[in-house]
Amino acid sequence: MKWYVVHTRPRQEERALENLTRQGYTAWMPWLEIEKIRRGRITKVIEPMFSRYLFIQLDHVNTNWSPIRSTLGVSKLVTFGNQAAAVPDALVQTLRQSPAQDTKRILTKGDVVEFVQGPLKGMTGVFDQQDGDLRAMVLIELISQSHKVHVLLEEVKPVVI
Repeated sequence: MKWYVVHTRPRQEERALENLTRQGYTAWMPWLEIEKIRRGRITKVIEPMFSRYLFIQLDHVNTNWSPIRSTLGVSKLVTFGNQAAAVPDALVQTLRQSPAQDTKRILTKGDVVEFVQGPLKGMTGVFDQQDGDLRAMVLIELISQSHKVHVLLEEVKPVVI
């Protein structure tokens, strides 16, 4: 049995997962808990890790694949040419063993952050502002002076006080 990728219809990942499972397939989708701003408030929402995609375990020889395409919520089985896109079992196992809910937190100006990777790993700073979708400006104290550094958002995490 190998894992394959199913492409779902927009915002119908849960529906596809439920219907595939109901038909007897082994299907799985990783989730993330994310903080978002809704109506001016920060709320936690649970979303699929990979928007419009989920994993399905199939036997290449003995499984009837045709019902998958007509399952409610499913758009198609991802293929490369005529071959279904197989996913390495190690990748699925790693995703399944990761914390069930990885939280992405919205940082606000003044939040204390810790560098978790990169050359500043272990240092703390103060979040100043987001610099695009993937980057942030963080103030750090070096040689008794405050300096603004541009880093990837994934390099910092909020410090819980």
